[in-house]
Amino acid sequence: MPKVFIDGEAGTTGLGIRDRLRDRRELTVRSIAPEYRKDHAARRDLMAEVDLVVLCLPDPAAIEAVELAHSLGADAPKLLDASTAHRVHPAWVYGFAELEPGQPARIAGAARVANPGCYPTGAIALLRPLVDAGFLTEEHPISINAVSGYSGGGKAMIEAHEREGGPPFELYGLSLTHKHVPETETYGALGRRPIFVPSVGHFAQGMLVSIPLHLDLLAGRPEGADLRAVLAERYRGCPLVAVADGTEAGKLRPDALNGTDRLELFVFANDHSRQAVLVARLDNLGKGASGAAVQNIGLMLGLDAPGSVFGARIGG
Repeated sequence: MPKVFIDGEAGTTGLGIRDRLRDRRELTVRSIAPEYRKDHAARRDLMAEVDLVVLCLPDPAAIEAVELAHSLGADAPKLLDASTAHRVHPAWVYGFAELEPGQPARIAGAARVANPGCYPTGAIALLRPLVDAGFLTEEHPISINAVSGYSGGGKAMIEAHEREGGPPFELYGLSLTHKHVPETETYGALGRRPIFVPSVGHFAQGMLVSIPLHLDLLAGRPEGADLRAVLAERYRGCPLVAVADGTEAGKLRPDALNGTDRLELFVFANDHSRQAVLVARLDNLGKGASGAAVQNIGLMLGLDAPGSVFGARIGG
């Protein structure tokens, strides 16, 4: 039976992974005593005993943990890194299984996988198929707007919102150097750095990622139905990704998928004005974090059954 160690299991993502794996009998989750969580020797010893280590750590600590695992040589376990430290590293496989055909197999065969970010999951899912289909040229200027629940901001933000109420809505990342931009640019196959404007609302979970487009500036001058058809074809047969009609009275709630690992994609278009807005909806702690990690654990350990996704929460 495969054994997994979640290094950093006390954090939001680590707790979410443990919760999803609690009733799974296909593997064993090993834990380290709280007093040894920062003990390098104790962590290294546990790493040597397991098949896969999930890193739910800040970037500098994740880099140190990778070095610790590498010091085991041939006894080193597989690594799944939930930090941003290795998401565009050429030696790591990007862990968005729906990125393109063949990506699940790449994840399954990899010793080092970088779990995707929550915002990039939505943006890449919308953009990459349109780039591959030729509607979006690599140099097309892209703007991405997104709002997340405060649970995506880490311990300090969670405590501030739950203790003090927090601001009702807040833009951030206005230096235009958000850490999710490199992976969005890389795996969205964009030739021009996108403008990314994230925000946080005073709600715990849920996420909307939206991308406005002028249809006349796209190659082939498509209509909204053409964009929707490309997305629908790309994700046909993907159990966690659905392309919706885009007819929800012109508005969307960010929390409709909370508690699931699903991702919904919408194309809202006005063909008369030749404008469209692409929208991705997901639970930032589901498909945007812990759910994606469990999906990758299933692939890396060979636990997926045909036509299923290991550990996924598909229902609403």
